[in-house]
Parts: sequence; C-alpha cells; structure tokens
Amino acid sequence: MFKKILIILCTTLAAGYLLLAITAFNRRAAGQVCTGLELLIKDSLNASFITSQELLSLLDKEGLNPVGKKLDEVNTQQMEAALDKHTLIDAAECYKTPGGKVCVEVIQRIPILRIMSDNGEDYYIDNKGHEMPTSTKCTAHLAVVTGHVSKEFAARELYPFGLFLQENDFWNAQTEQIHVLADRTVELVPRVGDHLIYLGKLKHYRNKLQRVKLFYEKALSQVGWNKYSRINVEFDNQIICTRRE
Repeated sequence: MFKKILIILCTTLAAGYLLLAITAFNRRAAGQVCTGLELLIKDSLNASFITSQELLSLLDKEGLNPVGKKLDEVNTQQMEAALDKHTLIDAAECYKTPGGKVCVEVIQRIPILRIMSDNGEDYYIDNKGHEMPTSTKCTAHLAVVTGHVSKEFAARELYPFGLFLQENDFWNAQTEQIHVLADRTVELVPRVGDHLIYLGKLKHYRNKLQRVKLFYEKALSQVGWNKYSRINVEFDNQIICTRRE
C-alpha cells in the first residue's frame, strides 16, 4: 500500500514539474528577443551566385531582419515570401530555434546553359528549365548555345540536354558551344580538337555521344585530334568523318 502511494506521489510531482516547466518556457518564449540571424546558402561550395550579405540586405530593405525583435512577432512566412522573389533563389526556409535565433536556409537557382540566339536573346536556363537573367554572377563553365534558338526549343530540347552535360563530367568539360541550325539540328563545338560534332536532331543524344567518345578513344587517339574537320553521328550505328583538307 505504501509503495502504491509513493508511486502516485512521484507521478503527481513529475506531472506538476513538467507543467511548471512548460509554463515557464512559454512565458520566456513570449518575451524572448531574437539574438541572431543564421544564413545558410546550400550548395555554395559548387556555385556561388548569391551571398549572405545580399540576403541580409534584402531582409533589411523589406524590414524583415528579425534581430532585436520579439520572437513571437517574427513572421518567418513573410521572410520566406520576400526571399522567394529574388531571381537567384529557388527556395527559402526560415525557422526559429530554441536558443533565440532565426535560421534562413536558401537553395540557389543553378544555371546550366547560356542562350545567345540569333534573334538577340541572351539568358541562362537553370536546372529547373526556367529562364535566368544574365546579370547572374556565374563563374562556372557553361556551354553557350547559339543559332536558331527559340524559347520553346530551349525549354523542351536543350534543357534536358543541358542536364545531361551537367551530370556527365567528360562531355561537360568537352562541350564548349552548341549551335542550332535552321532545321533544328545541332552541332557541337568541342574544347579539345579542331572539329565539329554533328548530332542531327537531339534525339538519342546519349547514344550518339557514347559513339563519339569511343571514336575518340579508339581512332583519334591514334591518328590525331585534328585529322577530321567534321564527325557526323546523325544516323544509327555509324560515324561519318570528313577528312581535313
């Protein structure tokens, strides 16, 4: 009987302490002031298109810098909405920490191709297939697309090809320029070798470029990279080379 009373008493005391702790925490949180702002730009080691200072300036301009404000008055959804408007931000997440700080995590938009079409348009395509302004501080190597490039062709045909280049170390390093002809066929200007690679339509480009790579390894490595002026892989299971005069 005594043991049962002791258990009930301990349980009651524990519940009372927990209730008191929760109440005290809520009272502190209600009046707690934001003591700091932590800014995290994800993937910044691979690409640096926006800086922490730019994020801070944007929040200051919108009157949304939380430092010094009461935490319960800080609207993290407003902060996210303001950051999402930035042309170089793909997504933003803001949240409060138990230590009295506000954390801001930002995912950048990553350009994968630069479009410089014959009609005078000049912009980037990002890794989601959307247009980006050329004001982006892009320092990474990107293939430049020239020729008869409509925005529809860029979004439907060139975007998946650009993703392929970003994922393929060899062809990402080797491809300097993508030229689109009037009939929407494509030729590549490689970084190494004085020749053009004619793909024809962009269909089955993985297979076509695999054949070119094998040709590099088995043929050009023997006869020299400048022996041919044009390598045509438009048709299945064959490579047509034009000898340099």
